[in-house]
Formats: sequence, structure tokens, C-alpha cells
Amino acid sequence: MYKRSEKVGEAVHEIVTELIIKGLKDPRIGFVTVTGVKVTDDMHYATVYFTVIGDEAARKGTEAGLNSARGFIRREMGKKLHMRYVPEILFKYDTSLDTGNHIDALLREIKANEQHDTEDQ
Repeated sequence: MYKRSEKVGEAVHEIVTELIIKGLKDPRIGFVTVTGVKVTDDMHYATVYFTVIGDEAARKGTEAGLNSARGFIRREMGKKLHMRYVPEILFKYDTSLDTGNHIDALLREIKANEQHDTEDQ
């Protein structure tokens, strides 16, 4: 059974993704993927997790652009969600992709070392 906050989170995910694709013209915003949304049970805050292609500068620029568009995004959400109170939006960079890539690199390194040790014997 879904909690209301989960349903609202799904709707926020769709709306924010659509707005990023179609409505945000800020040049700081790079190629963004919304990876998830977590809405608090009291519906006051929606944390939008995102990733972006590029380096640290691209991530920071995108985060700044998204944060400057929060008011616009929240207004658009209000029009589409028809809720009495529209959650405040918080943007947070999703580090899970970076962590996964780091773990993959470590596993490849371990495997290469094991193969090298086997060849030496």
C-alpha cells in the first residue's frame, strides 16, 4: 500500500523531469537526470536527487541553476498537483552512481591483481 508521500513523490519526479527537459533555460544546467524524489511524510519537503554528466564544475553549476529555478518549479508543481500545500524543493546530487563506479573500478583492480598473481606462480 502506497503512502500519500510516495504518490506525491512520483508526481513530483514526473513534473520536475518534464520541466528540466522543456522549461528550464538556465545555461548552467547541464544534462540532468532525476534519479529519485523523497517527500517527507508531512509533505513539507521534497528532496529531488539528480545526476549530471560532467565534472565537479558541471555538477555545481547545474545545482546552482536548479536551485535558482526552485520558485518556478514549485509554482508549476502547484498548478499540476492541485494540493493545498506544495512541498519545498531541495536539490541534492545523487552520489550513488559515483559510488557504484568507484566500486566497479576497485573490483576490476582486484581481479587484475588476482590474474597477475596467478600468472606469476
